[in-house]
Amino acid sequence: MDIDKVKLDRTAVQVFTSFEDADKADREHWRDASVDERLFALELMRQSAYGYNDPATRRLQRVLEIVRG
Repeated sequence: MDIDKVKLDRTAVQVFTSFEDADKADREHWRDASVDERLFALELMRQSAYGYNDPATRRLQRVLEIVRG
């Protein structure tokens, strides 16, 4: 999954008259979403927040230290 290839569906945007209505719709959306959709959204948020969309940082970092006595 590459965050650069994900596009916003602007036809899915809704306008609410109150924060309570918006929160209710948000809860209903995520309640009805599949596990795969939830994990996909979580991964996109993680990549966006921490900048993990660079291929060089997608793997685990390994550190090797040689200790001589």
